Amino acid sequence: MKAVVMREQQLLVDDIPAPVPGLGEVLVKTLACGICGSDLHMFHHCEHVLGNFKRGHIPVDFDARKDVVFGHEYCAEVLDHGPGSDKKIKVGTRVCSLPFVITPSRFDHIGYSNQYPGGYGEQMVLSEQMLIPVPGDLPAEIAALAEPLTVAAHAVNRAQLQGDEVPVVIGCGPIGLAVIAALKSRGIGPIVAADFSPARRALAEKLGADVVVNPAEQSPYQSWLDVAAPPGYEINSPFALFGLGTQPQPCVVFECVGLPGLIQQAIQNAPPRSRIIVVGVCMETDQIEPLIGIGKEANLHFSFGYTGEEFTQTLYALADGKLDGAPMITGRVKLDGVAEAFRALASPEDQAKVMITFD
Repeated sequence: MKAVVMREQQLLVDDIPAPVPGLGEVLVKTLACGICGSDLHMFHHCEHVLGNFKRGHIPVDFDARKDVVFGHEYCAEVLDHGPGSDKKIKVGTRVCSLPFVITPSRFDHIGYSNQYPGGYGEQMVLSEQMLIPVPGDLPAEIAALAEPLTVAAHAVNRAQLQGDEVPVVIGCGPIGLAVIAALKSRGIGPIVAADFSPARRALAEKLGADVVVNPAEQSPYQSWLDVAAPPGYEINSPFALFGLGTQPQPCVVFECVGLPGLIQQAIQNAPPRSRIIVVGVCMETDQIEPLIGIGKEANLHFSFGYTGEEFTQTLYALADGKLDGAPMITGRVKLDGVAEAFRALASPEDQAKVMITFD
């Protein structure tokens, strides 16, 4: 099969052996696959990422000296069943799946594995127990958005929203946009979103942000004050610090950039007792001032991955129109355009979510 292979720090289109399904696995044809920000991180910082996973006992690992085929945001069609499969999902069925293969002896993350190529190739082997049939006639590229949108749904679930919060989304890249879409689908708002890029601010508006700001011109926390706080509320006053007098709506900050200093910035500038959900993947050592966080009773949560139930709920929300992720897709490429797409994704003015198509 043809695939985009990460080999010797390059992305190359090559013919490689097609995967063969093993016990309890299925062979599928890739229909669409999104390029994830995590793929860019892995391509540019592979050893650093794998080293951090190892130190954190996170079981994502592969040999970077050998070929790797990225791609974990996919929609596919079942071609064949491996031995021991129950074959409940018939050949020809379109499916999404959690990108994991879990056995008593090993864990593989599809797309970050030497053994399990991902959706940057024409075919994949998936675990039968992870498959979710695509509902109705949902287009393949929209179904492939289920994975990044579920990352956002999980982050929103981590925030334990009660419905009266005013969220602040810092960063309107693909995950920030997905968080905005998830919040909008649940009726949470008004949503304040911030990004330096005019193009991504425009996308944030399309996906449902109510107040969109350029942080070079105005603090997103000032924008939050304008829509969430009663007249006379002073965010840095002793009354605010100790919860005295009329209080604002609760603040929830979704940090979706992943650059050093942004967690501290949220702790320092958000109102007391804010919930801060860290979704952006920072590739460097960061620093916070615990004293400020303690004084303001900040609630700091990190979000990673999702559950099977969340994945299924997101896929069905896309199918029934409760969740609209289509504006996230800003470009489409074939396999021979993937390397250029990686370069384009380095500039926020060019692209947000690029989808690899195979038809």
